[in-house]
Amino acid sequence: MSKLIYLDNSATSFPKPDEVYNFMDSFYRTKGVSPGRSGFDAALETEEVVNNTRKMLTKLFNGGEDHNRLTFSYNATDSLNLIINGLVEKGDHVVTTMLEHNSVLRPLYVHEQSGLIEVTYVPFNMEGYVDPQDIKSAIKENTKFVIVTHCSNVLGTIQPITEIGKICKDKGVLFVVDGSQGAGSVDIDMQASNIDVYCFTGHKCLMGPTGIGGSYVREGVTIKHTRAGGTGVRSAYKGHLEEYPYRLEYGTLNLLGVAGLYAGVKWITKEGIMKIHEREMDLWERLCNGVKQIEGVTTYCANGRENKNPVLSFNIEGFEAGDVGTMLDVDYNIAVRTGLQCAPLVHVQIGTFDMHGTVRMSIGAFTTKEEVDTAIDAIKEIASLRR
Repeated sequence: MSKLIYLDNSATSFPKPDEVYNFMDSFYRTKGVSPGRSGFDAALETEEVVNNTRKMLTKLFNGGEDHNRLTFSYNATDSLNLIINGLVEKGDHVVTTMLEHNSVLRPLYVHEQSGLIEVTYVPFNMEGYVDPQDIKSAIKENTKFVIVTHCSNVLGTIQPITEIGKICKDKGVLFVVDGSQGAGSVDIDMQASNIDVYCFTGHKCLMGPTGIGGSYVREGVTIKHTRAGGTGVRSAYKGHLEEYPYRLEYGTLNLLGVAGLYAGVKWITKEGIMKIHEREMDLWERLCNGVKQIEGVTTYCANGRENKNPVLSFNIEGFEAGDVGTMLDVDYNIAVRTGLQCAPLVHVQIGTFDMHGTVRMSIGAFTTKEEVDTAIDAIKEIASLRR
């Protein structure tokens, strides 16, 4: 078996840096105890790593002065559910986009179907970007918040969050960003972009493991409780604690996940986020240019590298996306993502919903030029088989 060519980094980054594997192993072997619940040395040292991770992420996002408002969860989906469920009230209106992942769409749909809220879904343009003026036009008197993906996991388009954030601030509505594909891949400045809540996952561009994510909630934003449980402190208090980080953390943290995230953030900071990004986009440009020259291949919103992440969605005429994915896997040992990529409304708008989606290739920090060239050749061979 030849070496796996992994082009599914939008699902999860792989492999991770050696620093992440090594730190997780050594940390969990020597300090794998519950943080914030005991006063012995190992627990205090563990708590220090947790707090330092909060501080690093708060700085990375430029969230604010209080690093305790950086809270951990299972992943971005978990945090988005906590935030959405903790914000909506009967009669609210929410603005979102056709670009969103099901981690946003499904919680909103549940409340929409129950009659609790109304939702407006703003379309994107032919290049894959939402027009901030369309967001502005969708805002009503009862709009509670606008929620937008930082970067499309299907099209790779980085949305104009700074412009949208300014509109939200001017209109007096909250701005929530799903940073699943943005955190660790491009620079983020919550304060400059007027972002009230930024949700993230650790296992993608932040180079951490699965099972860890979180959010940063700006001071002055109130998220009501939708869960309750242990916090390790003030156990006699009957209700769930109001202060951060306990307000949005329930039970024992995924300590091993936090440790991996700590090492991952240190690695991308050392390497330079935008340096990694530019190298990935060089490879994306090579992939895109090569694929576009193949007869019978259609790419989607792949016009130029500006405001993009290294994601390419395409189809081959005469083939189901799933079948192309299987051939790439079985015949070429290339791992890709096919189907609707958990973002069905994107496919409704680009016309691929009834075609069962697209083939998606996503480049990562460890992708090589040789792997990209092999992928192009593989697509060319498959396309030559069409009738």
